[in-house]
Amino acid sequence: MSAHILDRPVWATLTGRQAHLAVRGGGVIRMQPDYGLFAALPDQSPEALAALGELVRDMGPVGLVELAAPPPVPGTEVVSSALCLQMVAETVAPAWDVPFDMLPLGDADAAEMLALATLTKPGPFFARTHQLGAFIGVRVEGQLVAMAGERMRPDGYTEASGVCVHPDHRGKGYAARLLREVTARILDRGDKAFLHSYADNATAIGLYESLGYRGRAEVVFTVMRPAE
Repeated sequence: MSAHILDRPVWATLTGRQAHLAVRGGGVIRMQPDYGLFAALPDQSPEALAALGELVRDMGPVGLVELAAPPPVPGTEVVSSALCLQMVAETVAPAWDVPFDMLPLGDADAAEMLALATLTKPGPFFARTHQLGAFIGVRVEGQLVAMAGERMRPDGYTEASGVCVHPDHRGKGYAARLLREVTARILDRGDKAFLHSYADNATAIGLYESLGYRGRAEVVFTVMRPAE
């Protein structure tokens, strides 16, 4: 059976439509640190593992998204390893009326977006993560309280990501409606939408399923840093 492009989403992203964001060393690739920490190996040869270790020592922590955890990487230590469910949407739930406006977000909102992501921890988010794709958000009395957007773009797919809501403004449907809109825009462009959820987060998975996402595969998200 041939491999699916989403089996290695980081590799597919950084050798495809977002190759301009890649830093390369010894065949290993990683996203430029201001955009993200994602990295991928060409294979699991000793040479590739050593090259990844050098890249981590030179540029800091990386995160791998693969079907299985990587072998030990020289000169690094594992910070975390989490099982995630990769989900794909080819259709999306119908839109529904909401009592709030969904606003486009961009460079002028970058500091607030980073602050909201740092507070709520939807996943790795850095100074230029918001430039990986279109983001939308909700403001209440001028404050950015919710957002969602796009991240990795392997050929034929776009990842929905960065979905988060300020703790003081949860329970109002912001996350569901924003994610539904992001997904609809991806599909309207002709891509399929995908996302990742921690496999034990039943609440999030239930929300994603209600919007049209279906589980495709379990993947392992491994974060590593230079060994102390």
